Amino acid sequence: MTYLSSNQLKQYEDEGFVSPINIFTKDKAKQFRDEIELIEKEIPGELEKSGRYNAHLISPLLDEVTHNPKILDAVESLIGENILVCGTTLFIKNPNEKGFVSYHQDAKYIGLEPLNWVTAWVAITDSNEHNGCMRMWAGSHKNNLKQHDQKFNEGNLLTRGQTVKDVPKEKTTPLILTAGQMSLHHPTVVHGSDLNKSDDRRIGFVIQSYIGTNVKQVLGKNSVQIARGKDNYNFHEVIERPKSLMDKNDLNIKKKENKNLQEIFYKDSEKKGFF
Repeated sequence: MTYLSSNQLKQYEDEGFVSPINIFTKDKAKQFRDEIELIEKEIPGELEKSGRYNAHLISPLLDEVTHNPKILDAVESLIGENILVCGTTLFIKNPNEKGFVSYHQDAKYIGLEPLNWVTAWVAITDSNEHNGCMRMWAGSHKNNLKQHDQKFNEGNLLTRGQTVKDVPKEKTTPLILTAGQMSLHHPTVVHGSDLNKSDDRRIGFVIQSYIGTNVKQVLGKNSVQIARGKDNYNFHEVIERPKSLMDKNDLNIKKKENKNLQEIFYKDSEKKGFF
């Protein structure tokens, strides 16, 4: 059992995140990277733009990450024993590309209510200040959702380029992770990340998010996987876990789920971005 310690729980309560948490070895993380890069090679474009969502539905190894008992123990410490997987996202920053993530709150456009959910950010490669790790504005989760500008700006890896104004970057905390470690963060903590200035890819696999079974999708529809416990609410359709890599039926399920996700992310938006 790897439930969060009292100190980790206090950090999450006070700051809105907990990091780092040891989950996988570096060798295991390399296996996950190899699987991602195999998919990229075999089906060019499959994991690009909006295709970066829900890769766990076509990859048994990424599905293994999503259902890892150590991760679920930590998540259970925060949202209870009945846990659903609502989706995943690959955040890949290639060297010499201008990819960044503006400061934002996950809960702004994701439609999951109540806020009994948490996002897990798993480092597939090392993540540090040089290659654009996440930065957290500690304590910002204690206030209501903030005003976000929709910038749709070039290089921004977010759907609308949603940006919280006047974030004091000097007060943000870099979440430095080695490959195989993870962080957990609250739905309303303000966070973002800078450019990758290294000569290697920076890859994060993000379970976005683990939700309690009492959480509804109020902007559209999400299908889920049952990760732990029982779902007595049945608010969501349930997806089975993949049995083989890049299965044709699983590829169609991923495509359908990502179409639903686009409708959620761009609800009431007059414009659509790349992601």
